[in-house]
Amino acid sequence: MRAVWIILMAGLMPLAALAQSAGEQALTEGEALMTDAQRSQQRIDELDDATREALNRYRHALQQKEQLADYNRQLAEMVESQRRELDDLQAQLATIEETQAEIMPMLQRMVTSLEQFIELDVPFLEEERADRLAQLKALMVRPEVSVAEKYRRVLEAYQIESDYGRTLEAWRGSLAIDGSERVVEFLRLGRLMLFYQTLDGHVQGYWDTATRQWQPLPASYSRTLQQGLDMARQQQTPALLRLPLPPVSEQGAAQ
Repeated sequence: MRAVWIILMAGLMPLAALAQSAGEQALTEGEALMTDAQRSQQRIDELDDATREALNRYRHALQQKEQLADYNRQLAEMVESQRRELDDLQAQLATIEETQAEIMPMLQRMVTSLEQFIELDVPFLEEERADRLAQLKALMVRPEVSVAEKYRRVLEAYQIESDYGRTLEAWRGSLAIDGSERVVEFLRLGRLMLFYQTLDGHVQGYWDTATRQWQPLPASYSRTLQQGLDMARQQQTPALLRLPLPPVSEQGAAQ
């Protein structure tokens, strides 16, 4: 029996070794499969990350495309708006140039009319008014001066001339009397009358617009003229003055 058992054990030993070898091989193959599976999963994870990154880049590209499209639309609208503004400015410029072409001859006529008016007006502040008129004429031919400034200066000159008709003024100057120059006091009542009186108060006269000459006044007006001079210089309170006035024509009375 013992011999049989020994024989049986001897027969089973190769089978056990074979089974152990098969188990080790199976374990090795299982570990290899596990490693391959892990590597496959890692590759899958890497591919998934790459896919998500590509998807994110694609979405970002789409967003940039939409933003660029909006920007291009806004830019196109701005260009169109600026084009319309440019057209409007060009139209306004053409209108301004046309207006300037019409205004300049009108300003020249206004200056000419002002010159004629001053020549026919009562002769007061002649140098001052002549200088103002000369400056206006020089201004009209200066190309660097804008039409607006020329227009303003012409209106200013007209306003000054208009104000002369509403003021009482006295000043000292020279006047040829009986062939000799004498220093006199001038008194202007608006544009209605212009008087003079010598410094000693003995000689006085007025400007006759009809004859355009100085005419003498009686000595009885000496005190009244002195009062007028004092009033013009604000040295006396306003009072009623009895001074000669130009006669009213029949045509003027009818109007």
